[in-house]
Amino acid sequence: MTVTALIVAAGAGSRMGGELPKQFRLIGGKSVLRHAVDAMAAHPCVDVIRVVIGAGQEALASKALGEVDVGAFIIGGTERAESVAKGLAAIESEIVLVHDAARPFCPPAVIDRLLAALEKHHGAVPVLAVADSLAKGDTLLGEAVDRKRLLRVQTPQAFYREDLLYALEEAGKRLATDESSVMVAAGLKVATVEGDRMLDKLTTPADFVEAEARVAALLVSRTGMGFDVHAFEGPGPLMMGGIEIAHDRGLAGHSDADVVLHAITDALLGAAGQGDIGEHFPPSDPQWKGAASDQFLAHAARLIRDRGGIIDHVDCTVICEAPKVGPHRTAMRANVARILGVAEGAVSIKATTTEQLGFTGRREGIAAQAIATVRLPAPPATAPQ
Repeated sequence: MTVTALIVAAGAGSRMGGELPKQFRLIGGKSVLRHAVDAMAAHPCVDVIRVVIGAGQEALASKALGEVDVGAFIIGGTERAESVAKGLAAIESEIVLVHDAARPFCPPAVIDRLLAALEKHHGAVPVLAVADSLAKGDTLLGEAVDRKRLLRVQTPQAFYREDLLYALEEAGKRLATDESSVMVAAGLKVATVEGDRMLDKLTTPADFVEAEARVAALLVSRTGMGFDVHAFEGPGPLMMGGIEIAHDRGLAGHSDADVVLHAITDALLGAAGQGDIGEHFPPSDPQWKGAASDQFLAHAARLIRDRGGIIDHVDCTVICEAPKVGPHRTAMRANVARILGVAEGAVSIKATTTEQLGFTGRREGIAAQAIATVRLPAPPATAPQ
């Protein structure tokens, strides 16, 4: 039987505050939705992943997922049950794992337990026992509630697609917070399996702080260096840091010869262990002739984020006698930060001369050197030979 992970990401996330729904916010440089999709995609039993989003969220979802293929987005409804029903109508798999995008870290062992339990039941859900004392009340504490038979129900929840469709139809317009309650109300048997605290739902700002710390603990710091040189050739202006700078001479190069963006791009590629700029954008390829270098830098940043990495800081030193970099430093920093998607404080642009020594001192060209600090998931340990 084929298994589809149906990730529900149609909510407005209003309880979190702010304009951006929580499923599209970043944790460790990667969106919550992307974390949820990646966790499902990593399991060998999951054949298909589909995502349900709210109307008008297509651009946000596309940006959040990058180049990950989840098929066409499924547009959900105003209520969860409607969104799930629309998702079920768009898939054909016999088994569906309905999962909240706001639970981005799904351990593979939970999926194993769900699929095993589903063999003997109509559905299966991960649960955790309630550890705290419970009581009724509001501003004043009321009577205690026995917690012995109370469970915290999580997602993903596993069902046979036809059974869930039947349960949703039986429920009609009755509101439900999750699919398991609909199944139980329809008289179908839903097994419980051991859940995991990694599946706690992101609801408050404090949850995001904890999630950031969890991701950061799995990352290691890496540093890369970059260096670029372009000779003066022809009339100006010239490009530095993606900013057009008036000068009587331009720079020679296959692209726009932006030494700042080229050096930072190489530093990021080096930190990620992804070779150099020439491997990704070979000068022998005519499509890059005269190309704007901001796309090179954006590509390097995307490679890091697609691996779940974080760009912490980039620092670039321009080496030339002219033009003066100082008047353009602020604009260059802001532009590099925009391209990388980082705070302006994470970008440093400096300049120096070689005291009229060497090719830069003779005003034959401009050089730039850069260093980048990033955090990436630790590579798997190599078994001893």
